[in-house]
Amino acid sequence: MLHIDEDDFFVGSPRSKFFDILFHANKSVVEDVMEKHIEKHVAYEYFLEEISKKYDINFEQEIMNILFEKQDDIMIRKADFFIATVGDVLTQNE
Repeated sequence: MLHIDEDDFFVGSPRSKFFDILFHANKSVVEDVMEKHIEKHVAYEYFLEEISKKYDINFEQEIMNILFEKQDDIMIRKADFFIATVGDVLTQNE
């Protein structure tokens, strides 16, 4: 019989584990990992804004459409982000 302990690492959502790790890991490691993710996010945003200007696309409206129409895909990608970030933090936190 499988016993699930509340302290088991695999209990909880990727989101909850993400915040557990971020709040308990080495602060400078978390800052470095988050800074890299933020830089990448800002670069994506910049790139998309440039493309939207070039092709006359309403960037904000397209983002809202994607969030509405692709909710399942967005949830999966968010979970993937949480898991990958936790992996990055744990790898550097050793």
